[in-house]
Amino acid sequence: MVALEKRLNLKRCPHCQIANPNIIQQNHFETQDANGGNQRIWITYVCQSCGGALLGSRTKSGNQAQQLFPEPTMIEECIPEKAREFLNQAINSLNAPAGSIMLSASSIDAMLKDIGYKEGSLFERIEKAVKDNRLTPGMSEWAHLIRLEANDQRHADDKAELPNEEDARKIVDFAIALAQFLYVLPNKVKMGIEESK
Repeated sequence: MVALEKRLNLKRCPHCQIANPNIIQQNHFETQDANGGNQRIWITYVCQSCGGALLGSRTKSGNQAQQLFPEPTMIEECIPEKAREFLNQAINSLNAPAGSIMLSASSIDAMLKDIGYKEGSLFERIEKAVKDNRLTPGMSEWAHLIRLEANDQRHADDKAELPNEEDARKIVDFAIALAQFLYVLPNKVKMGIEESK
C-alpha cells in the first residue's frame, strides 16, 4: 500500500488516470469505535488535475494506508500480456474516450482469441463463446454493445455521437469484468486449491 503523507504518491489518479498526479492532503480526522478501539486517522486528498477526492486511513502509529478510496485500478498479471497492455492503455487514455473505447474493444478481442476464439468476426467469436458457455448471455449482450460502440468510433459513423469519459469508463469496466471472469477468478481458485492441499 502507499504512504499517507502530505502528497499522495500514486502512479495514476484513480479518477482521471493522469500519470504522476499531484494529489495533495486537504484534511484529516480521527475515529474510533464505541469502546475506544479501532483507532484510525482518516486523510482526505484532492487531485490537482481533475479535482477528484480520495480518502485514506492509517493507524495512529504508522503512515502506511490501511485503506484507500477509490483504490487505484490494478490490472492483474495473470491476464495475457496483449490483452493486459490494451486494457492498461484503455484505462490510461480515458481522457481520450474514443481511443479508450477502441483499446478496450481490442483488449476484449485479445482475451477471446487467447481462450481459443480466433476465427470469424468479433460478433461470431462472442456468439461462439456464449454457445460454449465461456460467456454468459448477459455478458454477451454487454460485449455486443461494446463492439457496436467501438465500431462507431473506428468507422467514424456520422450518426454516432462522440463518446465521453463516462462512456469510455463503462467499456473499460466491462473489459476489467471480463478479465476477472476469464482469468483472475480462475487463477484465485487455482491458487486457493493449491494452498489448501
